[in-house]
Amino acid sequence: MLKDKRYLVLEDGTVYEGYQFGGKADRAGELVFNTSMFGFQEMITDSAYANQIVTFSYPLVGNTGFNSEDSETMKPTIAGIVVREAALLPSNFRTNETLHDYLERHNIPGISGIDTRSIVRKIRDGGTLRAMLSDSYDVDAVIETLKSTDETVHSVRDVSTSSPYISTGVGSRVVLIDLGKQESLVRSLNSAGCEVTVVPHDTPTYDILRMKPDGVIISSGPGSPEDIPSIVDNVRTIAEQVPVFGVGLGHQAIALAFGAKIEALPFGHRGSNIPVRNIERKTVEITSQNHGFAVSRESLEQTDLVITHEAINDDSVEGIRHKSLPIMSVQYYPGAIDGPDDSSYILEEFINRMNKENNHA
Repeated sequence: MLKDKRYLVLEDGTVYEGYQFGGKADRAGELVFNTSMFGFQEMITDSAYANQIVTFSYPLVGNTGFNSEDSETMKPTIAGIVVREAALLPSNFRTNETLHDYLERHNIPGISGIDTRSIVRKIRDGGTLRAMLSDSYDVDAVIETLKSTDETVHSVRDVSTSSPYISTGVGSRVVLIDLGKQESLVRSLNSAGCEVTVVPHDTPTYDILRMKPDGVIISSGPGSPEDIPSIVDNVRTIAEQVPVFGVGLGHQAIALAFGAKIEALPFGHRGSNIPVRNIERKTVEITSQNHGFAVSRESLEQTDLVITHEAINDDSVEGIRHKSLPIMSVQYYPGAIDGPDDSSYILEEFINRMNKENNHA
């Protein structure tokens, strides 16, 4: 560990030489970057990173170790991580495990000693690339492997719960459709008094409505909603019955269900310091984000959806609502525990909307 060589090989032939830590497996995936200065545990365990190799722009990662409370999932699906320096001796009273030990336990490879900011510039200027972490310096063979394997598949099926379960609360009944949800979202809903029933991504609409929820939330997750047509087909039917809120991939699924289109971003939004303009409040919020796709602004013009939030850096769509139905969604993570709380009011707005609709029912 940190002595044996490891290589990050990009599909364009670029090779970065560094040092091994974490798991021993060779892994391929889409190479992306995150600009956060903290919250690496939450990022590594975020299911929206399924099959991706994440480059951390912050130079030191792992200095607080892993604890038993902050993981977003118990089964991480990230393909690998790239860091400038991996902290081997974490210093935090909550630490249960080092970064290396956690990655090794889940067989997730890491590479250190890399000029991560040069990778950030490369992706920023040229877009995301497929890459492979390998302990072999046979670059030609690695590139052939990259070319011969399928494009990165973002499988919601692999990260969604396999069966329904309830996270108890005493207030409004919420059904959370799990496309790769963050545990922090469930905790936030419970803290607000909601009883949360988490259901698989392919749960039939009839079964969801039979639970008589006060509202339905469609979670974040990996990839594009075009990969999960079943949930897109269900959204419109559900939205005609109960209030609906979408986060991340769920936000995109709502947009697609009501006639909008989804487009790939050049290098995505991944970080906890991304400014968003709230158009209706005329305020700016700093948000935590993790997505490579966005709702096409032009495609919304012929729909009943209204833009409520937009990214300041590139004007991409960050939030929408329906003109007449109780539907709202945001591209970012509302009140994420690994980021700022500027947008924590979003969940409160949705809960208030649920209560209002139920009072008029």
